[in-house]
Amino acid sequence: MKKKARRSQEVLDAGKMLDPRCVLCLSAEDDAALFGDKITLQDDKIAVHYFCLLTSCGVYQRGKDSEGIFGFLVKDIKQESRRSARLTCCVCKKKGACVGCYVKSCRKMVHFPCGRKNGFVSQFAENFPSYCPDHSPFQSLGVNADLSLPQSCSVCLDAVDGNLSYAVLKCPSCHASWFHRDCVQRQAHSAGLFFFRCTLCNNKDEYQQEMLRMGIYIPERDASWELETNAYADLLEVYMHCDAHECLCVNGRAHSAKTGWFQAIRCLLCGSRGTHRKCSGLKVDTNDWACPECTKCTDGKASLVASPQAAPRRALASKRLLPATPLPLTCKKPSLSLASPEELLQALTPVAQLAELLVEVVDDQVLPAALELVRRPDFDPSLRLSFRFSYSRQNMSSDDILSDNAAREKFFTLMTEQIQESDVFEGPPGCKNLALLPQALRNDSYFDVGCLLSLSLVCGGPAVGFFSRALYQCLFNFPANQPLDITHLTQHTRIAAYVKAIAMAESLEELRDAASLGEDFLEAAGCKRPIGSLKERDKLVEDLVGFALITRMQLPLRRFREGLQTLGVFNQVQLFPSVFRDVFCEADVVSAERLDRLFTVEVSHDQRHLSTESCLVSFWRRFLSETEGPPPLRHRIINTAGRRAPADSHHFLPPPSGRSRKRRRR
Repeated sequence: MKKKARRSQEVLDAGKMLDPRCVLCLSAEDDAALFGDKITLQDDKIAVHYFCLLTSCGVYQRGKDSEGIFGFLVKDIKQESRRSARLTCCVCKKKGACVGCYVKSCRKMVHFPCGRKNGFVSQFAENFPSYCPDHSPFQSLGVNADLSLPQSCSVCLDAVDGNLSYAVLKCPSCHASWFHRDCVQRQAHSAGLFFFRCTLCNNKDEYQQEMLRMGIYIPERDASWELETNAYADLLEVYMHCDAHECLCVNGRAHSAKTGWFQAIRCLLCGSRGTHRKCSGLKVDTNDWACPECTKCTDGKASLVASPQAAPRRALASKRLLPATPLPLTCKKPSLSLASPEELLQALTPVAQLAELLVEVVDDQVLPAALELVRRPDFDPSLRLSFRFSYSRQNMSSDDILSDNAAREKFFTLMTEQIQESDVFEGPPGCKNLALLPQALRNDSYFDVGCLLSLSLVCGGPAVGFFSRALYQCLFNFPANQPLDITHLTQHTRIAAYVKAIAMAESLEELRDAASLGEDFLEAAGCKRPIGSLKERDKLVEDLVGFALITRMQLPLRRFREGLQTLGVFNQVQLFPSVFRDVFCEADVVSAERLDRLFTVEVSHDQRHLSTESCLVSFWRRFLSETEGPPPLRHRIINTAGRRAPADSHHFLPPPSGRSRKRRRR
């Protein structure tokens, strides 16, 4: 009878080892996100949840990390199991409660799984305290009660209760992200310490501190998707398959030789189709090929190679992929011999070719002719350009025919002036920012303008001279890491007026009223959040300025940079940003023209004095010009954003009223 009982006990013990229960909470549940990893020691015949070890009242980490279970010694775990066997859980009324409330006057004890399901909060930091529902930390609404509250969990998107509780938490930063406790715990278990943040406002520091306070465990490791072995192996696979209508390779469509007729090449546009050169009738050295699907999607203009039956053709799409001319070796590093912008740009001049492109300009309409030039299918920036000006009968000029150099100088000077006045830019003269225009995006005008400015600089045209410092910083990151402020916004625009109204708010009510005037803009900028104090004003202004100048202008800036890469100009400017800033921006020098702009001329009403006063004004302007003298070559290249107006220009005509005197313009 004793042998039979002993054998039954051995079978029972073996069954326990097949599905061991935690020695502390006596539960067999195995959910790493909610209860921690379940660790089993076969030699010592014990299994325990990691969270049970951390939150138990009577066990401590007395060993090294390599000893026992992460420093918890086996004998200490067994001793804690014996101690808790005498304590009753206040939830399930069973023995083995090892987690107690941290408040000394409270005597409540629970198993960790029971406590988690019934409102116990265990904080996984410092002393790892646990609190019963009567003493546990809680969250308050913290925002205006009139605001609409979230209706769904920002993690699982299921409905959430409209009241904050143990099961429903919120983000302390944006107050708009609400979630279930179990959902955010699983998110923390997956994201780890380095990627765990609010799913709406992307806040990390405040969010993690608040979640730790509310009992969320954040593992100190990388994200789970980063730890998976060969998680991104599929991205390294290269498509090598012949998709031609008829494959001529005897080894099959999957065969790809290293070189020659039967080397498989991929579509340059999509990369998901391939062909053997022989199967598609290509040349033996062809590497650029577009599949039929991409050709159809681009209206038959996607082919980047010459067809064997037709003449070579460069499509409009291929113009967008023009490679920048490689920089000479001497341009890779700053040197004393290339100290000026003129010499740096001269190093980019392509080798002279016999072929040339003729540009026809009618009635000084240079910009339309220049846009037509860069949009030609056969346009190549390395070709020589020749210019011919013609005039209609209404605009007939008696001037002699311009020489090649004079025509070139006139073309690029007028083109730069007309680009500055085009709709692609906004702002006052000499301080232009890019304008966001849907039509310009559809026409790809930002790329075209960047390409034209690069051609002008390399071919000896005038300096650009009208970029704002903010635009130059957004394009070339110079000065590096310098924040943009409200002064960099284009003045007299709706966005600038709106941000200025927020910046000038002196009370919380004024700040809220100013912010409410542009709720659509706030929502688009990702800044629509409750405003709790006046201290949030500067941060809100900074976010709005960054959105207005950088975030919403990402596509125009990217296309403009790609246009400036023509002939290697963009790369050259990135190497020497301080040298080229005065080429693109208006130089801060005192000239006769700038000094004249500081004053406004007012003349008298009496016509008898008008001629005398006009002569006096002309004398002073002539005196300033003679004092300034002829500008040197470098000064002319850098400061030619706009030509000096002639003597009969409207800028110099005195107004018909007022006494002749000069006053400083406010």
